Amino acid sequence: MDLGINGKRAVVCASSKGLGRGCAEALAEAGCDLVLNARGVDALEETAADIRARYGVDVATVAADVSTEDGRAKLLTAAGDADILVNNAGGPPPGMWSDWDRDDFIQALDANMLAPIALMKALMPGMMDRGWGRVVNITSVSVKSPIPQLGLSNAARTGLTGYVAGTARQVAPNGVIINNLLPGIHTTDRAISLDRGVADAQGVDMATAKAQREATIPARRYGTPEEFGAACAFLCSQHAGFIVGQNILADGGATNATF
Repeated sequence: MDLGINGKRAVVCASSKGLGRGCAEALAEAGCDLVLNARGVDALEETAADIRARYGVDVATVAADVSTEDGRAKLLTAAGDADILVNNAGGPPPGMWSDWDRDDFIQALDANMLAPIALMKALMPGMMDRGWGRVVNITSVSVKSPIPQLGLSNAARTGLTGYVAGTARQVAPNGVIINNLLPGIHTTDRAISLDRGVADAQGVDMATAKAQREATIPARRYGTPEEFGAACAFLCSQHAGFIVGQNILADGGATNATF
């Protein structure tokens, strides 16, 4: 399917690896020029070089922490008149409700709620003026089904979800479409870390730990960055103009809910 976004300019945050890279590659395959962002320079430049070589699109890189004002300023300078924004950031650390104080919540909000909002506020006016734009926020299944040990993430990402619910309906008349994509477990470094934790706690090998987690997923496997990226690229496409303010699960059916 031709996504109709060849030549569009896309900003993809946290895109040197994992789900962010999956989104960047899918957009590059669709013909988008890219502005890639991550905190680590080496992985970012390696990813950019690989995407340039494979897809022949223009790829700019910005090594910066977009949870900071300076980091966002660097990214926005490179973004120019971006047509597409993919917000993405790693989640805050796990723990118990009694572990966190105000500073922990502020840090989580900065990374997983306030930074995406700031980038949307900066880039969407230009999209509205041009009559076309797409924003995809990568959040988490936890906004549909809270994960007890991820209270910081539950709170920050749900706050972003509430902001998008109202904002998406305000900008849609100007051709700017915002949606959220909610990943479950995928084959990323995060999954390896989770499986290692289970393996160490239970005294089993990594394959056993992974098999236990896969058994809780109706699809009986982990998702891949490639298929997640394809879903993101579709939401950024010309064909997604009637999908507004939605929270779309990509979790293999793991979230047990009717709606």
